[in-house]
Amino acid sequence: MIETIPATRPARPYFSSGPCAKRSGWSLENLAGAPLGRSHRSKIGKARLKDAIDRTRALLGVPDDYRIGIVPASDTGAVEMAMWSMLGARAVDMLAWESFGAGWVTDVIKQLGLEARVFDAPYGEIADLTAIDAAHDVVFTWNGTTSGVRVPDAEWISDAREGLTICDATSAIFAQALDWAKLDVVTFSWQKVLGGEGAHGMLILGPRAVERLESYTPPRPLPKIFRLTKGGKLIEGIFDGATINTPSMLCVEDYIDALKWASGIGGLDAMHARADANYAALAEWVDQTPWAEFLCADPALRSNTSVCLKIADGDIAALGEGDQRSFVKKMESLLEAEEVAYDIGGYRDAPPGLRIWCGATVERSDIEALGPWLNWAFAAAKANL
Repeated sequence: MIETIPATRPARPYFSSGPCAKRSGWSLENLAGAPLGRSHRSKIGKARLKDAIDRTRALLGVPDDYRIGIVPASDTGAVEMAMWSMLGARAVDMLAWESFGAGWVTDVIKQLGLEARVFDAPYGEIADLTAIDAAHDVVFTWNGTTSGVRVPDAEWISDAREGLTICDATSAIFAQALDWAKLDVVTFSWQKVLGGEGAHGMLILGPRAVERLESYTPPRPLPKIFRLTKGGKLIEGIFDGATINTPSMLCVEDYIDALKWASGIGGLDAMHARADANYAALAEWVDQTPWAEFLCADPALRSNTSVCLKIADGDIAALGEGDQRSFVKKMESLLEAEEVAYDIGGYRDAPPGLRIWCGATVERSDIEALGPWLNWAFAAAKANL
């Protein structure tokens, strides 16, 4: 029997895990005054870029001796810049429990040609954090965007480490507490928890990372957009708003708007609380829903942003993987046609299931309204098998 269409619709049906929902009240009019048609190297262009950097530092509580730079190619570009510029000076450990972490493994081993120890885990689980050697560099995702699994904390990182920690934090930052003293390189992009636009990445370097850049010359050619040093010294201008390539000043203005909004609602603590509340609302629905389960079974490791679900219904679980993916796509199509949920299918490399963004720009009331619609779509899709 197909459930009755729910009476309440999410006011904003945007649950994509990237690009993510804009903040409530967002409008293009909020970006009026962006220096469009002006050089990013003009006085006003540099000022807006520097303002974005300064607001980032203030909101995140980034230590004063850490550099913050705006770089090309989103979070991917920022991670690649760090790996290509810094890895190879010592042994490296790679952690992977989802597709993006696995991608960094591929790049380090096949593209950079480095011998690396790889610690991986299936989707829904986490790699052995205790196996990391403090004498090695380590590359890891704080929050696995495609698996819904995050590190529980940074206690596994040694205060006396010799190697660098390179952390892809793109779906964690602004929603989960990062321990800056444990992190030497942190990367993220604007289009995740802040709901900004794509194509721009953020690269945050601690003093140990800067020391590596100024003391180590990698034995490989570096594309222009990866070069962070000149004459053995850090190019400081990158971290004052002199970007390596041309940024979109409209996207910069949008990022500043998001930073202002976050500060205005109570800052980082409020952002964390909003994501936690959204996750809690979804978890309450999962607890009451026999056909849905978290992909990550351990609550201590479960993401509060990119929440991944699997279909536990016996009839659907018994289908082949291709048929399970078709079933999920049918659910997606039904929800999109009703304009109540967009882009909630699991990542293409992940097990078949749903992925619902619960970051701070999403309203809890919309998560609460979504649950009955998921039940409706599941019932309707199953009735047509």
